[in-house]
Amino acid sequence: MQRAWNSMNQCPGISKSIELKHAYWLRSGAYTLMEKAVSLLYGFGGAVVLFRSLEKAEFGTWVLFTVVVSILEVGRIGLLQNALVKYLSEHNNDEETSRINTASVVLNLMLTGVIILLLNIFAGTAAQLLHAPDLAPLLRIYSFTTLALIPFFQFNYIQQANLDFKGIFFSNLFKGSVLFGYIIFAFSFGKNIELTTLAWYQVGSAVVGSVVAWYFARPWLNYSRSVDWQWVRKLFRFGKYVLGTNLSTQIFRNSDKLLLGALPGAGAAAVALYDAAMRITNLTDIPTHSMASMLFPQTARRTSENGALKFLYEKAVGAILAFLVPVIIVVELFAEWIIHIVAGPEYAESAMLLRITILFGLFIPYAVQFGTLLDSAGRPRVNFLYTLLSLVLTAAFNYLFIIRMGVMGAALGTLLAYGASFALMQWYLHRHFGIQPLRPFMYMAGFVRSLLRFAMRLLRGEESLLKVITKLAKSEEVSHPSQTGTGSAQPAKAESL
Repeated sequence: MQRAWNSMNQCPGISKSIELKHAYWLRSGAYTLMEKAVSLLYGFGGAVVLFRSLEKAEFGTWVLFTVVVSILEVGRIGLLQNALVKYLSEHNNDEETSRINTASVVLNLMLTGVIILLLNIFAGTAAQLLHAPDLAPLLRIYSFTTLALIPFFQFNYIQQANLDFKGIFFSNLFKGSVLFGYIIFAFSFGKNIELTTLAWYQVGSAVVGSVVAWYFARPWLNYSRSVDWQWVRKLFRFGKYVLGTNLSTQIFRNSDKLLLGALPGAGAAAVALYDAAMRITNLTDIPTHSMASMLFPQTARRTSENGALKFLYEKAVGAILAFLVPVIIVVELFAEWIIHIVAGPEYAESAMLLRITILFGLFIPYAVQFGTLLDSAGRPRVNFLYTLLSLVLTAAFNYLFIIRMGVMGAALGTLLAYGASFALMQWYLHRHFGIQPLRPFMYMAGFVRSLLRFAMRLLRGEESLLKVITKLAKSEEVSHPSQTGTGSAQPAKAESL
């Protein structure tokens, strides 16, 4: 092994290739982690202030508004993002990429038009179903926000396809700062916060984010003069399953809140109590979705390598669990104290909810990476069907438990649905990819040992922080287990399995 490693070091080409891989993971990892952290900071920090500025029913209405629009937006993201990233990653020809970019813009415009139509037609109906009268004007105002988000999404996906995450971070940084800044300003000076004012500041956030995204995406902005409808159809065929999957996933993850708003005996105030627990639970999304953003371009290139997807899936989940398991333990021990700090004494009953919802973090990494693996392997239809099944399970469990137990039933029903979905997904992965559901815990243990070892060196002054991070990335990159059978092949274009 040492002889082979020395020979690699003597070969400039191989050494440079390895260094580039390390640079990719370090650079993209830093930016995606910062981007997710900043987005959650704005959302979490804004919620901490709004908990203390709005009545429970008002805050519950705002939560229901964000749930409804997020369902619509992830549908658009599903249709556009993975298809655009996949095909731009596979084509280096400027003429072909210009056709792909133009086709993607056309799809973006068409779907945005549908979203605007739905918002204006069904705003009143949604407000009635969810028992939130103030919801209707918020949804109509969002028509302007979703229009302003067209370039924001388009430019960020182009950057992701070119493995450049810097602009994605800064566009999200500036986009979120507008609404967050207003919330902090209004609270600091004792101004009354109106829900419609928050919605209009969202419009401004989208405009600012789009301008920043354009600035960083300029090197890759090439478009054809005419629309290649063959590419439009190709992008749609790939994206339609991801669209369905994303819609189902978002409804799956928010069906508890939607049912709390719609079913008798709950309502917007119950949604606010439940959201206090979920705001803390959602902090676990930072490592989970950051890893998914980095993993998709890599898996799209390495689909044809024997065992590569198995290795990437198990190791990605293991790395995420290394961060989440300690967090879950701490939250279980100090739930009351955490709720008091985040939401205030008025939300004390959310502590028991938090002890249940934080356990979602044991299942979500498996589910998110399941979708990433199947999409990059050319199986978006399978991913869609499994997500749809998970949605049905979640809705059924939530309905049964909320009717009998109220807000506590939402937490228990969702946890049971996550467990059932986990079992079904792992059965499929084991059968088709040989993935072992417990193997991520082996990688988790190794990752924790590496972190502790390098932390001790850092504390003793034996290494600088930059060297510690670099060595950790290298040790993780070259520790590919032999049983996967993955050789040293160059990244391959994604092929349908």
